[in-house]
Amino acid sequence: MRAASTWSFRPATEADLPFLIALRLSTMVPQFARQDIVLGDEEHRLRAEFRLDAARIVERHGTPIGVVKVLKDGSTWTIEQFQIALAHQGGGLGAEVLRTVIGEARAAGALLRLSVLKQNPAARLYARLGFRTLAESANSYKMTFIETGTSTGE
Repeated sequence: MRAASTWSFRPATEADLPFLIALRLSTMVPQFARQDIVLGDEEHRLRAEFRLDAARIVERHGTPIGVVKVLKDGSTWTIEQFQIALAHQGGGLGAEVLRTVIGEARAAGALLRLSVLKQNPAARLYARLGFRTLAESANSYKMTFIETGTSTGE
């Protein structure tokens, strides 16, 4: 069992945009490339800026290391963006952050959804935590958190 990591959320601000754009480029460009999708820098900037009010910065020891953007539409919540800096991937942090968001959605009685590129290895993490593919497009899976006895990967 891993020791609990020290991390926290804080609301994103416009001052975070350089970090968010750099994070998006480092984490998403390789994912898009796996599927032969090319987005320009302007598109990445626009996606980072979109609904900044719904974004929370993931910090460790006061340093930004990720983002989770959850759009809350009544009882349906959509994880619009979820990225952890490459240097902080692979140690369970992403699962911890997602378990927190799942817990928040449960407490609110909300349905939690997300979309993930088909070639993105994160799809396995989402499935392990209880997300199930209910639809798909040419490039992505549309996943919904389904409560089961093994949800949240424990």
